[in-house]
Amino acid sequence: MLMGGRSSNFKPFVIGMSDFSEELKGPVTDDEVETSVLTGAGMHFPWLQTYVETVAIGGKRKKDFAQTTSACLSFVQEALLKHQWQQAAEYMYSYFQTLEDSDSYKRQAAPEIIWKLGSEILFYHPKSNVETFNTFADRMKNIGVMNYLKISLQHALYLLHHGMLEDAKRNLSEAETWRHGENTSSRGILINLIQAYKGLLQYYTWSKKKMELSKLDKDDYAYNAVAQDVFNHSWKTSANISALIKIPGVWDPFVKSYVEMLEFYGDRDGAQEVLTNYAYDEKFPSNPNAHIYLYNFLKRQKAPRSKMISVLKILYQIVPSHKLMLEFHTLLRKSEKEEHHKLGLEVLFGVLDFAGCTKNITAWKYLAKYLKKTLMGNHLAWVQDEWNSRKNWWPSFHFSYFWAKSDWKEDTALACEKAFVAGLLLGKGCRYFRYILKQDHQILGKKIKRMKRSVKKYSIVNPRLSY
Repeated sequence: MLMGGRSSNFKPFVIGMSDFSEELKGPVTDDEVETSVLTGAGMHFPWLQTYVETVAIGGKRKKDFAQTTSACLSFVQEALLKHQWQQAAEYMYSYFQTLEDSDSYKRQAAPEIIWKLGSEILFYHPKSNVETFNTFADRMKNIGVMNYLKISLQHALYLLHHGMLEDAKRNLSEAETWRHGENTSSRGILINLIQAYKGLLQYYTWSKKKMELSKLDKDDYAYNAVAQDVFNHSWKTSANISALIKIPGVWDPFVKSYVEMLEFYGDRDGAQEVLTNYAYDEKFPSNPNAHIYLYNFLKRQKAPRSKMISVLKILYQIVPSHKLMLEFHTLLRKSEKEEHHKLGLEVLFGVLDFAGCTKNITAWKYLAKYLKKTLMGNHLAWVQDEWNSRKNWWPSFHFSYFWAKSDWKEDTALACEKAFVAGLLLGKGCRYFRYILKQDHQILGKKIKRMKRSVKKYSIVNPRLSY
């Protein structure tokens, strides 16, 4: 029972997925029209009439209706969280009655809730199929006309997931031309988004045509025809995507596709303008990928080092652990500016502050080598600036006895690089350094001896104070 002690007012309707499918697709008979509630889409619910009558009467039964639908919603949500798709479908079937709620706010909100929950159930239910999902989507578009564009877009993404590109494209084209009610800013953005996804599908076709073109010789009789086809698809794609990426937002796949086409046709200035605006326009939300795309573009164009450093400096402020930070360090190291050399050290320490980078042997190699070079260059203050904020937690985070044993067992090369860094920062008394030093390894023996000499000479810790 959904309402305590009132089984006479609500009898849970248990329905299988196949029944649900048939109920959605089945025609409405004359008898059913008399004994069931019809929605604007023609969906019929024979079990619903009793509850609608209680709403008409009002009073306590009206309250019972609200409790019933609220309980159904809670049960659906709980079943979804537990991935109990069949149980969710059963409760969902009962929740449809909220479409007839006397509360206008709840009634207006119901189609969107039903679509979100119902589409989730149909996506994962083992007995669901594309036909069932399509039928449900089409019915929900007609019930919730205010959500028509959202549902159409999500329906298209579902079709894409199942590899039905032409159906998805047709779905988006229908949504693109749909008109209902007033034109609002939110609706305008949705239209742009639908057009952009349509453009993304056209980009996919363009990409395939471009690949086909690359396999043809320019003297081939089919070359000109394919080249013209490629151009036509690029024009359509550009027209559909360009409007969206001017609106502040995160549009990564659209920007990448658009830039690829601009580059393909030699419009490098246009591509750089798009990427620069996407990365630096203050109206757009902070987006690490925008700076990554711009950096990779500049790298492809062999741009001056100073430009690439400027881009990666912003990425460093947003994601200091990004894998491009090692490239950033290399650029800084090669720079002629001393401030860049100092920043290069900061970047390496910043990368290794993150747990996901603790096993990155390249980062440890870079730090070991750069630490030694920095200390040899009489820049002890640079190292101390970085170490002072880390000396209370890096020893246990990186250089404990436990990590020494674990690292040596898993990756001896990594252990050696870390041991060198540990020795330079903590002195020859560091437990990590001492453990690695005592290991007998035929190949790494000479390296360990050189490491010992370097630590003795360049460690920032006074030998009498080592621990």
